[in-house]
Amino acid sequence: MEKYIQKASVLIEALPYIKKFYGKTFVFKFGGHAMLDDQLKENFARDIILLWYVGLKPVVVHGGGPQIDELLKQLGKESRFVDGLRVTDEKTMDVVEMVLVGKINKEIVGLINHLGGKAVGISGKDGKLMVAKKVEMKDRGNGNMLDMGRTGDIVSADTKIIRTLEQNHFIPVIAPVAVGDDGQAFNVNADVAAAKIALSLKAEKLIMLTDVDGVMDNNGRLISAIKSKDVENLISSDIIKGGMIPKVRYAVDAIGHGVKKCHIIDGRIPHAVLLEIFTPEGVGTEIT
Repeated sequence: MEKYIQKASVLIEALPYIKKFYGKTFVFKFGGHAMLDDQLKENFARDIILLWYVGLKPVVVHGGGPQIDELLKQLGKESRFVDGLRVTDEKTMDVVEMVLVGKINKEIVGLINHLGGKAVGISGKDGKLMVAKKVEMKDRGNGNMLDMGRTGDIVSADTKIIRTLEQNHFIPVIAPVAVGDDGQAFNVNADVAAAKIALSLKAEKLIMLTDVDGVMDNNGRLISAIKSKDVENLISSDIIKGGMIPKVRYAVDAIGHGVKKCHIIDGRIPHAVLLEIFTPEGVGTEIT
């Protein structure tokens, strides 16, 4: 009997958060190891379904870099990156769209639907959700412009299609492929896509799943909360560094445009999403 009472206590503890967030939109960037491990993937899907059933409005934006790399390798094509951005020639763009839109997106949608949710998969091309232009980058060596192919910068996000899906009680699952003025596809960074969609929706929270605990200090301890005004000082102090820098800057941009809070959490922790939303301690770094 004691274990059942304990379960009831856990549910009661979550009640204030369910009440607070009922009807609010949450944007999740789903990536990292959580996308590659079957059990973690299923845990994430169940978390999203639970949020949906208790009245929150989850929106999922996913990545897929490792899966793209693997298919390119099988096709005998080398993956090329400049400052962390994939060089996307026409053949690579075909692979990117095939993997992100045709495979990963439908796998996530299928899993959510199989486990009892109601998801619909779209890309940034649908309803002109994400419009992009070609990335402009210079060679650090000679200063000449680099040809990044169909790697894009997001110019605008029109989230009417997401609102339409939400109004009809669907969970939107979004592949980070945008459309250009020429009607062609652009490969866009999934972190950027999630942040742009979150700010366009004025989401309650943007939650980014990563392969680290969150933002760590120089002693390897988790920094549980950061003010957006302090971010640049933390970067210049080399506390926020490497791949965490763009994630935090995208989060700050989202907060500056109406997103209430952003969270960077470790997707390798089972049910990290529920722990972050429904417990006072959380499991990652909160940016406000």
